[in-house]
Formats: sequence, structure tokens, C-alpha cells
Amino acid sequence: MTTHKVGIIMNGVTGRMGTNQHLLRSIKAIIDQGGIKLGETEVIMPDPILIGRSEPKLAALAARAGVKRYSTNLDAALADPANQIYFDATLTGQRPIGVRKAIAAGKHIYCEKPSATSAAEALALAHEVTAAGLKNGVVQDKLWLPGLLKLKYLIDTGFFGKILSVRGEFGYWVFTGEHEKLQRPSWNYRKEDDGGIIVDMLCHWQYVIQNLFGEVKSLTCLGATHLPQRWDEAGKPYPCTADDSAYATFELVNGVICHFNSSWDVRVRRDDLLTLQVDGTHGSAVAGLRNCTAQHLSATPRCTWNPDIDSPIKYMDGWTTVPNQGEYDNAFKVQWELFLKHVVKGDPFPWNLLQGAKGVQLAELGLKSWAERRWVDVPKIG
Repeated sequence: MTTHKVGIIMNGVTGRMGTNQHLLRSIKAIIDQGGIKLGETEVIMPDPILIGRSEPKLAALAARAGVKRYSTNLDAALADPANQIYFDATLTGQRPIGVRKAIAAGKHIYCEKPSATSAAEALALAHEVTAAGLKNGVVQDKLWLPGLLKLKYLIDTGFFGKILSVRGEFGYWVFTGEHEKLQRPSWNYRKEDDGGIIVDMLCHWQYVIQNLFGEVKSLTCLGATHLPQRWDEAGKPYPCTADDSAYATFELVNGVICHFNSSWDVRVRRDDLLTLQVDGTHGSAVAGLRNCTAQHLSATPRCTWNPDIDSPIKYMDGWTTVPNQGEYDNAFKVQWELFLKHVVKGDPFPWNLLQGAKGVQLAELGLKSWAERRWVDVPKIG
């Protein structure tokens, strides 16, 4: 058996996303399954080293995950030739610092999105890592959600006919922290700490739209800070300086119209925390995180407006469940496996830092549209 042992510097994994999705549900899960099998006699085995500022937190997390290596010394980890990959899940404003150090050390780069706080910096990072000849990627996890994979299957098999529009609804009620336990860190609601739902979610919507429906031509976006005050992890009140809701419309090059509502101030009365409704000439579908339902033209009811009587149509009954196409793994883990195969074997991996820069660009243009209260065009970057 040939084992490709890959050292991975995991910087910032003591945070919620880094701990749960990247360390425990991805890297640890890959280790626990015996690595990534490339064949009967070949396997990739991750060898993570956890990096952060607090040694007690790192030690506790390493023990929880069964990881032997951890350190507060990033420079020493970068100097170790056994570490081939640098992964960054730190705060967005700090990310370019660590990524540039890793590029200088000759490490392949994989990082969370947004890859930077500005499109110019995100694009610069993409150019720098390419010039250095290093492999690189940005997390675009939602592409591997079971619900979106089923939606992609419907698109690829021509179920919709001509796609007309997409309606995305994302969000849930995030408690203020005054009387309840927080579900999200307080920095999300402070602009000075790179918080805000436009910066967070429009990066996601960019790659979802691009990979499923087409290139964005122009957009309009309205942000809002509906709740002006929240309470932090210490129970102290603070003013919210970042947007907690965003209402964005995207016009695609192919004529499809996409509208996405994103909010941390909405109570859920829909199938899932994220739903995408796609309407086409031959059929429609609604995808959630894991499930997808569809209605073909032949099963579409003839609706008539009459508010004076109860509807004779049971609208939900006309939809059928799209079946599973196999087993679905954790979306973050799937992309990690693809990136590790990219590093070790050179398998294609199109979700690179340039694609990440497109997401940052869309978020930046969303903020510009809100500030100037107008439509803005989306120029190509590369």
C-alpha cells in the first residue's frame, strides 16, 4: 500500500466553522475512514497540525479530534517541509496575511471564503499564488449539498426546459443574546470586524449562481440592519454596525433573473433554512439543503384567483420528491477530498482563488449598489 501522507496546517480551526465542518466532519472523518483511496494500493492520508493563538484551546481541540500536532507558532509550521498545505479559517481581515506567508513558504493554499475583504486584494492573492505555481482553492461547500446536487441533476437532464427565474430564501432568527444563547459570533454584526450578511452570503450566491444558472451580468442589492443592538459573548450590549439582512436581484448574461433574500432576522416557515425555487418553461423545482421537490408542466394545476372561497387546489400535493442518486457525504468533506486529490494527483479543481475573488467582487458590488441605491454591472475579472 502506497500512502501519500499530506501535512496540513489548519490555521483558525478553534472557531465554530473550522472546528465542526473542517476539522471534525472533514479531516478527522477522512482519517477515520482510512484516508482517501485512490485505488486498491494507494491512499491519501491527511496529517493536520492545528494552529491558533490559545494553546489551551488548541490542546483541548486536538484531544477531542485525536490530533497529535498543534502549535501557536505558524512560522515554524510553515518552515516544516512535511506540511504541504496551508488552510486558513481565520477572520477575513487576517486571511491575506497568513496566505501570503504560506505562498512565500511554497505551500499549496486552501482557504475559507471570503478570501479577502476587497476584490482587489482577493484578485491579488489569486495572481500571487498562480505566479508561485502553487495549487489553490476556496471553500464553495454549497455546491455539494444534496438538495443542490439534485437540482443540478434536473438542470443537466433538461427537466426545466428554458429556465426563467430563481428565487432564493436563506436565513433564520438569530437571537440577540439578551436572554438567549447566541447561535452566531457577535463579530458577524460589527462592520469593523468584517461582519455583515452581504459580505458573508453574496460570496455564496455568486458561486451557486455561476455553477448552476450562469454568469451574473448586473445586480441590485438593498441591505438593512434591522436589529440595532445585540449582546456579545460576555452578555454586554453593543451597537450593530453591519447589515443583518440583504435583498438582492441578479440579472444573468443568459437572461435568467435570480432574487435572493438573506436574513438573520427571519423566522422559518419554509422547507429548510435555504430554499431555491427554479421556474422553467417545462417545470419547476424547490431545493433545500438535502431535499428537492419538482412539478412538471403536465402536473401544473390551473390556478384561478378567487379570494372569496377556500382554494380547491392543495398546492403542495402537486409536487413530487426527487429521489436520491446515491449516498451524500458532508459537503465540506467532499470538497476537501477533491482538493487533496488535486494536490497529490493533479486532478482538476476549478474552485480556485480566482473563483473566490469573483465572490468577493459580487459582495463588494452589492455594498456599492446599496450605498448608491442603483443597479451596478459586474465586470469580468481575471
